[in-house]
Amino acid sequence: MILYFSGTGNSEYAAKRIGKAIDDEVVNLFERIQSSDFAKMYSQRPWVVVVPTYAWRIPRIVQKWLEQTPLFGNSEIYFVMTCGGSIGNAGKYLQKLCAKKKMTYRGCMGILMPENYIALFSTPAEEQARPILDQAKDVIDRTARFLQNGESFPKADISFGDKMNSGIVNDLFYPMFVHAKKFYATDGCVSCGKCVSVCPLKNVRLENGKPVWGKDCTHCMACISRCPKEAIEYGNHSKGLPRYTCPENP
Repeated sequence: MILYFSGTGNSEYAAKRIGKAIDDEVVNLFERIQSSDFAKMYSQRPWVVVVPTYAWRIPRIVQKWLEQTPLFGNSEIYFVMTCGGSIGNAGKYLQKLCAKKKMTYRGCMGILMPENYIALFSTPAEEQARPILDQAKDVIDRTARFLQNGESFPKADISFGDKMNSGIVNDLFYPMFVHAKKFYATDGCVSCGKCVSVCPLKNVRLENGKPVWGKDCTHCMACISRCPKEAIEYGNHSKGLPRYTCPENP
């Protein structure tokens, strides 16, 4: 069974492409995470978790969900992480998670895809994103072949920088940067409520027709990227930048 979480669509696309290639069930974790649903799940086939990379590790909201959700049936689990640059030393922490869950870790595959973290980086227009997606397809398909053949993902070489990024940098990044203080709606907002519905933590609400952000934010960028009027900004950084969502998804 393939489980995925996706804010702007990269991991969704990877999960569905892998699912089609290996003819496996694909499950979106959005509603389970949003509703704090930790009910047990069952799969005869190995588990495949497809997620974006947040500060060189899996998103903490997915980590929490995995820690609290019993996964029965097959005890083998693979991880696929989409990223704009690198997954760092994420595998070290995934191995610890698997040991805690008494599951067999079969490796972590990083897939380079278009940058979507508009809070800190530049996001691509569709014509810039397409070549990156075309290259990603080959890696996704190679990932699917490992799964189809029952092989573990190959181990990547880990540098000192990777260890630092997934370790101390990740620990500092969340309290320093992962908050919703800089999000705001412009006069272009039409009160459609899209930002409310796409937030996995129910952190956005409408007050007098305008979105207001609370304290629970995971920086998935779903609200700012999926606003149909591009009426959400993140401080001054996002001004003038394209709103990226994976163009391969409907």
